[in-house]
Amino acid sequence: MVRKHPVFTRQGDNIGCKVKIGVVKACLGGEVEVPTLDGKIKMNIPPGTQPNTVFRLKGKGVVNLRTRRAGDEFVEVEVEIPKRLSWRERKLFTELGKLRGEI
Repeated sequence: MVRKHPVFTRQGDNIGCKVKIGVVKACLGGEVEVPTLDGKIKMNIPPGTQPNTVFRLKGKGVVNLRTRRAGDEFVEVEVEIPKRLSWRERKLFTELGKLRGEI
C-alpha cells in the first residue's frame, strides 16, 4: 500500500501537484518554482494562463521498475485572487477594468 503524500498525487507512473500563483503572474507570465521528485525546478508560466491550467513535465514522474522509463508530472496552476487590496491596488485594478471595458 502506498501512503498519501502531502504534495504529490500519483496515477500509475505519473504524479501531480498544485502550484499557486498570483493574478499578476497569471496575466503577465513568469517563472515559478515547482516541486519534483528530484527537488525544485523553475517552470515558465506563459502570459494569459487561466486558473486550473495543467502543464506537463515530461519524465519527471515515477520510474517504472519494469521498463525503466519515468512517467510525467502534471502541474495544476491555482490562481490566487487577493481577498484584500490596498488603496493603490484597488485604484490600479479599477483603471485596468475601465481600460478593458469591464467597468
